[in-house]
Amino acid sequence: MTQPTIYQNYINGAFEAAQQHLEVFNPANQALLSRVPASSSDDVERALDAARGAQKGWAATPAVERAAFLHRLANKLRDNVAHLARTITEEQGKISGLAEVEVNFTADYLDYMAEWGRRIEGEIIQSDRPKENIFLFRKPLGVVAGILPWNFPFFLIARKMAPALVTGNTIVIKPSEETPNNCFEFARLLDEVDLPKGVFNVVSGTGAEAGNALTASQQVDMISFTGSVETGSRIMANAANNITKLNLELGGKAPAIVLDDADLDLAVNAIRSSRIINTGQVCNCAERVYVQRGVADEFIARIANAMEATRYGDPLADSNVEMGPMINRAGLDKVAQMVETARGNGAVLITGGNVADLGAGFHYQPTVLAGCSEDMAIMRQEIFGPVLPIQIIDTLDEAIALANDCEYGLTSSIYTRSLNNAMQACRELDFGETYINRENFEAMQGFHAGVRKSGIGGADGKHGLYEYTHSHVVYLEA
Repeated sequence: MTQPTIYQNYINGAFEAAQQHLEVFNPANQALLSRVPASSSDDVERALDAARGAQKGWAATPAVERAAFLHRLANKLRDNVAHLARTITEEQGKISGLAEVEVNFTADYLDYMAEWGRRIEGEIIQSDRPKENIFLFRKPLGVVAGILPWNFPFFLIARKMAPALVTGNTIVIKPSEETPNNCFEFARLLDEVDLPKGVFNVVSGTGAEAGNALTASQQVDMISFTGSVETGSRIMANAANNITKLNLELGGKAPAIVLDDADLDLAVNAIRSSRIINTGQVCNCAERVYVQRGVADEFIARIANAMEATRYGDPLADSNVEMGPMINRAGLDKVAQMVETARGNGAVLITGGNVADLGAGFHYQPTVLAGCSEDMAIMRQEIFGPVLPIQIIDTLDEAIALANDCEYGLTSSIYTRSLNNAMQACRELDFGETYINRENFEAMQGFHAGVRKSGIGGADGKHGLYEYTHSHVVYLEA
């Protein structure tokens, strides 16, 4: 029997043994994978001390030199794709192909953000005075706390650390308790690129202990968190005491609108992919469908057949599966309860609807529910599992009104051949992103941000980069 790996925190350029540990399990078969530090508040403060001590020297380093470290790290990731992808699959349940995509996309993201080293710009502003110049500089915030989710745990390291480091900040990362192993493997490779000590630090642990210490500390200048609304609210409360800047992505309930003139082949393939990618545990993918009455029967039949044909199971035991397990028992139980509640409220089960009996692990059948209505919780609350609820609508106006009537506002999508319909959706859908006739997946040069309870601020592209800076305006009269 393989012995579990023992990981160590990475603080001030060194790996440190822990006094207490958390255990990490494979969600596909419940095998013990590792033991990771259960960091105390003292551990967190030492990591923050290291980040604070390194920040001024790092900020004084030319941005192009800071960027060079990211490029070197990106190459390290590409040299270790197979090992990193397997680590992700073991602890998170992601299928191997998607895990490899995540690693390669992370490397590309590091390179992309590094290229901003020569592109960070300020402004010269016109003055009302004859001998005055007004300059706007962009400067680093200081120390960033990056708190990671478990669904795309490897990519989110780079999404937080790359813009932070290239703009002159230092960072302390806390991975999810569910998926910390990949972050320590990332730190192992980062340790080989000779990054100055204290610029990048990793502490694992519970949210109640390590997370609370990180978000309540006076040493933190910005908290970047991806996760649930409930946790985001607690982080906001902690941040309020120190007026700490927040960058929060807190989930979604993305509507997909399928109109009578849609390309149904495209719509079925894209929406089905949204529900099975990462077992439906993706905040920006389609969580509810509004289909126009004229194509409703055909769409429902075709999407049900597509979902039913999905191959699922343990990704490491069968390389042909298209979908792995849920992350844990709590996630599995939540999905099962939401489906049962919806059926009790009148939703019609078309396919799936049960916990899958695969002997071990947290597996749920790909599921389609028709006959849903706007008053059902399954059309309003985030499912985060391989379940697709469908409601029939008569007009685009109706679909947009139902889509917008939601506490979330991250992503949305529409399938139509009409330019007028597409443009109306652009004008009237109240979401941070809208995908038209394509799958729900953002570009690194875009800006991934939501409204309402989906979060504060955003990530990616120029606008995501500048989230990690503050302005300094200088009035020079001479």
